[in-house]
Amino acid sequence: MTATAKLLRELIALPSVNPALLPAGDPHAGEGRVADFLAATMARAGLDMEFQEVSPGRRNVVARLCAAGQLKRRIILAPHMDTVGGAVEEVFRPRIKGDRLYGRGACDTKGSIAAMAAALEDLLRSERRPRETEIIFIGLVDEEHAQAGSRALAASGLLADLAIVGEPTRCRVVTAHKGSVWLKLMARGQAAHGAKPELGVNAVHTMARVVTLLETDYARSLRRGRHPLLGHPTVNVGTIAGGLQPNIVPDRCVIDIDRRTLPGETEAGVRREIAALLHDRDLAVLMTATKLSPCPALETDPRSPLVRQFMRHARQTQPAGVDFFCDAAVLAAAGIPAVVFGPGDIAQAHTRDEWVSLKSLERAKDILVNFLSSLP
Repeated sequence: MTATAKLLRELIALPSVNPALLPAGDPHAGEGRVADFLAATMARAGLDMEFQEVSPGRRNVVARLCAAGQLKRRIILAPHMDTVGGAVEEVFRPRIKGDRLYGRGACDTKGSIAAMAAALEDLLRSERRPRETEIIFIGLVDEEHAQAGSRALAASGLLADLAIVGEPTRCRVVTAHKGSVWLKLMARGQAAHGAKPELGVNAVHTMARVVTLLETDYARSLRRGRHPLLGHPTVNVGTIAGGLQPNIVPDRCVIDIDRRTLPGETEAGVRREIAALLHDRDLAVLMTATKLSPCPALETDPRSPLVRQFMRHARQTQPAGVDFFCDAAVLAAAGIPAVVFGPGDIAQAHTRDEWVSLKSLERAKDILVNFLSSLP
């Protein structure tokens, strides 16, 4: 077993489920175990270590490979340490079958953590270590909920020439990803006895018309806007709740929708277009945003020299895009050019049998080592 795979096994065995996704006091909650393990491991390797306090009990891990000479550029490696939960205890027990290493976080994104940390350790011991480039590994908290880790990093004022954000991209360099707007829509009605429904106004019926409109006419209209890497925007009605019991006309119904955005689209613009559509159909609902902070789309220029250089080492002639939102857009909004890169496939993320290919894990580490060692 390679050192990278061994490190990933140890990381998977340390549960780090985002606390927002678990009941209070759950033993699997929090990134603290992984943060402490990474800090100890990377300090033993000889990297300069520190923590960035994000909130009580939650800290970003910061490991620096300082420039050996005059500092001319800075590269950030930024995977996240938190994971989603698991319905069974077995997901937190790493296991290998053939070329696959299974376990919660294997690809999202403890695989990226292992590849990036192993790459730094290789560079530290290598004669190919860059002399004018500082490389900073930053293990981020809270990506799976509100991105508090990357938002704290962005607010710190730290700047870099490029951030490589760890996510499962099948070792492709991703320069664009979609944004996400979450909206809650509420329809009001008039309660009445179920035996006399004509005396009430059924809020569920109103909302059923809204859902149909969003999933048909609105969804079709979104297909007219296309991005060369991301395709078209999408909308999904994810939850619906209304009514108390069968013999009461419901006076309230609520849905939550997920609207995936393209570069250039804003939350305010999305709200305006949905409000206009509902107004045209004489559908009166209340609409509020439910994301704690904006989650814009990412678009980094693939022609920039560092991105082109990274793509060459990944043997990639064209940039790639992904549908999911991640920390990259948060860092880019703060002035740090960002791309997304890591082993594994998003199709395995958040599944009961999450896994990463060991070959992909090693390939990600080798690409990072070769790119970083090519810098002056």
